[in-house]
Amino acid sequence: MRGPYVANLLLLHVIVLVWGLTGILGNEISLSAVPLVWWRVVIAVVTILLFVLIRKIRVMATTRELARFAAVGLLTAAHWVFFFAAIKYSKISVALVVLSTSAFFVSILGPLVRRERIQWYEMGLGLIVIAGLALIFNFESQYVLGIVLALIAAFLASLFSTLNSRLVIRHDPVQIAFWEMLFAAIGLSVFLLFNGEWHIVAQGLETRDLAMLLVLGILCTGVAFIVSIRVMRVLTPFTCALAINLEPVYTILIALWLYGESEYMSGPFYGGAAVILSTLFIDAALKRRSMKKANV
Repeated sequence: MRGPYVANLLLLHVIVLVWGLTGILGNEISLSAVPLVWWRVVIAVVTILLFVLIRKIRVMATTRELARFAAVGLLTAAHWVFFFAAIKYSKISVALVVLSTSAFFVSILGPLVRRERIQWYEMGLGLIVIAGLALIFNFESQYVLGIVLALIAAFLASLFSTLNSRLVIRHDPVQIAFWEMLFAAIGLSVFLLFNGEWHIVAQGLETRDLAMLLVLGILCTGVAFIVSIRVMRVLTPFTCALAINLEPVYTILIALWLYGESEYMSGPFYGGAAVILSTLFIDAALKRRSMKKANV
């Protein structure tokens, strides 16, 4: 078991690093949030469909299962729209730090979905997260809209990840990824049609945007989505959560390396960011301690 566990752990960290690139790509692509996500999910659907046809994987589902996949797929699409909008209206560092509050939302939503008791120490950590956010709000008021959008994205991320953790128990990861991305594409297509923005995706793309969207859709979405769901079957939720907590750290470091001074923030921002990120690792340490006690 040790061999597969280590292999999946390394694979998860590679996927988290790949996810860390999504914020950079979203910042570089010239499209607004909704058309950007539309292209992302459409490319992802085609990628997964090719994988399904080559590997001859069965993805058929019942009406009830399709309804569940549709709900989670639409939540995923909405999360990405708010996430990329947050980047467009603020900075990569701001969006990623605020997005890391999804762990706090998971601590509330997870027990409700699984019908378990809420861990009150997680609520205490949640209050610390709120204090960190308040510090950022007070000193980065010019990014209030971006912060609010990132908070909505964080809540949606916690919701769809909690629901996916239930679906993966009974369904193949490829089946989940295919239907969720397909319904995300359908939902966004309907939105663009009724919003009068369909012409944006119909008019074609610049070569630079197309290249980055292919990386975003194939590597960061299609491949990463399947692999991330698959490793959940081998790794513990604690291990997955700890690795995923590193995503904002990876992205912020990459952004500072690429953009330099334009990504620099005020001292209080980094103080608030440190408070928020520290709660993620404190939570992980406390969970590990409780798991050891449970094993004993």
